[in-house]
Amino acid sequence: MNEEMTWILQAQQGNDEAFARLVEQYQTPVFNMCYRMLGEAESAEDAAQESFLRAYQNLTRYDRQRPFATWLLSIAAHYCIDRLRKRRFIVFSLDAEPDDDEAPLELPDNSAINPEHEAIRREEQKQIQSVLNGLDATDRAAIILRYWYDFSEIEIAESLKLTVSAVKSRLHRARKSVARLLAADSPETQVERTPYGSPAL
Repeated sequence: MNEEMTWILQAQQGNDEAFARLVEQYQTPVFNMCYRMLGEAESAEDAAQESFLRAYQNLTRYDRQRPFATWLLSIAAHYCIDRLRKRRFIVFSLDAEPDDDEAPLELPDNSAINPEHEAIRREEQKQIQSVLNGLDATDRAAIILRYWYDFSEIEIAESLKLTVSAVKSRLHRARKSVARLLAADSPETQVERTPYGSPAL
């Protein structure tokens, strides 16, 4: 039995310290998932906290045959989809200028070795986020789970309660939208998979 499963078993028995270890291990991927879905740091922080709360409340229902990360990120994805549907009257514009008063989000990136590199990385992340904001909430979740968290199509289907064929259709549609919108600004920009972390750009 690995250390993570030990923490899970202890947390299921009411050990709050064990659950805190799980939170510490997954707080970055859960926050990044929520940020990619919601596009706002403050909203992402709230959503991440709510996701962990829901995980804690439903911990006894966790299927140990399923990867804990998959289960936890599924909770976060569903919560964010609900949030987006509730605020769907807000129009996200792909051409909107960033608010000068809003500080840019700085996600951890150990590869950033100089200010120029960091500035380029932030600009590319803003571009990717702008494109994601233009997608349907479920399409957005599917493409984030696939390309940022390396979920299989079957895992995405289980996570979002869709059929595998529906996932394939949504991913195909989302990829076309992302490629078209990115090509309009920067044909060389590509999304690379970076499991359990911020996107590698």
